[in-house]
Amino acid sequence: MAAHRMGGRARTKKPIVVVGSINMDLVCRVPRMAGAGETILGSDLVTVPGGKGANQAVAAAKLARSSTPVHLIGRVGEDDFGQRLLNGLNQHGVNSEHVTITEGVSSGCALILVDRKGENSIVVAPGANQKLSPADIDAAADLIRGAAVVVMQLEIPLATVQHVIALCQREGVVTILDPAPVAQKLPRGLYGVDVLTPNQHEAEALVSSPAGSVAAGSMGRLKRGRRVDAKQMGGELLSRGPRNVVLKLGSRGAMILGRKSGQAGVKEAHGIAIEQVKGFAVEVVDTTAAGDAFTGALAVGLAEGMDLPTATRFANAAGAVCCRSFGAQPALPSRQAVRKMMNSGT
Repeated sequence: MAAHRMGGRARTKKPIVVVGSINMDLVCRVPRMAGAGETILGSDLVTVPGGKGANQAVAAAKLARSSTPVHLIGRVGEDDFGQRLLNGLNQHGVNSEHVTITEGVSSGCALILVDRKGENSIVVAPGANQKLSPADIDAAADLIRGAAVVVMQLEIPLATVQHVIALCQREGVVTILDPAPVAQKLPRGLYGVDVLTPNQHEAEALVSSPAGSVAAGSMGRLKRGRRVDAKQMGGELLSRGPRNVVLKLGSRGAMILGRKSGQAGVKEAHGIAIEQVKGFAVEVVDTTAAGDAFTGALAVGLAEGMDLPTATRFANAAGAVCCRSFGAQPALPSRQAVRKMMNSGT
C-alpha cells in the first residue's frame, strides 16, 4: 500500500473492526472549569454510553453502508452499566460478539465536564477495559485477519494494542491508531500503523517524548512552552514508523503527512508528502466525541476504497457535525448529515 494515498477498489462485506474501550460517560455541564480546590455548581448529571472504542464503532456503524459490518472487541463489567452498554451497541448495529462480560470488575466510566464553550475535561476510570488482553485478540484473530480496517486507541492496555498491530502487520490489514489518551512514552512498536491520527495536543505530547530520532530543536521549544509547527510535529511522528500521519487541527481541518509520493498536486518537503484538508465551520455545542466521529468516519472511508485525502475530508465533516450536538454516542452523525455538510457546509 502506498503511503499518503491509500485508496483502491471499494472493499465490500469486509468488516471494520474496532479494538478499544467501552465506558459509561457521566456528563455534567458547568459554566467554566473549576480551579484547584474550587467548588462550582453544574447542571444535572446525565449518563451516556461512551468510551473511545465504543464511540468509534458506533460512529462507523452509523456512517457505513449496509455492506460493511462493524465489530467491536472489548470488555464491560458484570454490572448494570455493562448491560446498558451492550444494549446500546446492539441498537446502533455494532456486532458485540467479541465484547466480553468480565466478572468481579466494574465497567469503565468517564467523568466529563462540558463548559459553555463546548470544551470538555475528562477523567477515565478504566474498569473492565484494563482486562482486555492479547488472549482476547487471539480469540478474534480470524475476524481481524479478514478486516478491511482495524481501529485502535489507548484506553486499553498498550501491550494489547501492540499485539493487534503485530497481527495486522503479519496479515497485511490496514490499521488506524488514535493515540488518545496520549501516552508520552509510547512504545515504538505502536507507531507501526498505516495511519496515526493525533490531535495537536497529542502530537505535541508525543513529540516531546524521548522516543524521537529528530526534532531536538522542536522538543526544546516545547519545553519552553511554545507550540511547534504542525509540519514539524507531523514529520517527527512520521519518522517513528507510521506510513501516514493525519494531524487533526480542529476547525482548521487536518494535515496529512506521508512518505514522498511523486504525485502531481501534492506538496513535498524533505521527502515528506504534505496535504492540507480544509475543515468545516460550525457552532460548537460539545466537542466530546468529535475526534471519535472523525476516526470512525476515516475508517469507513478507507474501508469503502476512498483515498486518504477523500477519507479525511469525510472525517472532517463527521467531526464537525458531531460538535453541533451534546453527548458522545447520541451526537455521532448519520451518513446523510455528513454528506450534507460536505455538499453544502451545513
